[in-house]
Amino acid sequence: MKAILTRYIGPTNTKGGRIKADDGDGNTLTIPYDDSLNSSEVHAKAAKALCEKMGWDLNLIGGWGKNGMYWVFESSPIRA
Repeated sequence: MKAILTRYIGPTNTKGGRIKADDGDGNTLTIPYDDSLNSSEVHAKAAKALCEKMGWDLNLIGGWGKNGMYWVFESSPIRA
């Protein structure tokens, strides 16, 4: 199963705030923080952008953790 972590990176002297999406396998993407969106929406935007970059066409489900937002791919329920 693949998961994506999105986390906020604070501004520096040369760059504004950013959101970094990371799948834990070395695939990352960083976008500028979009102040027109709420926090969950901007994290979703970063996760979706990483999916587009990687060619993954699946729905994401996200939830907050202490390090940022975690995203997993939605799939059909497993039947026992």
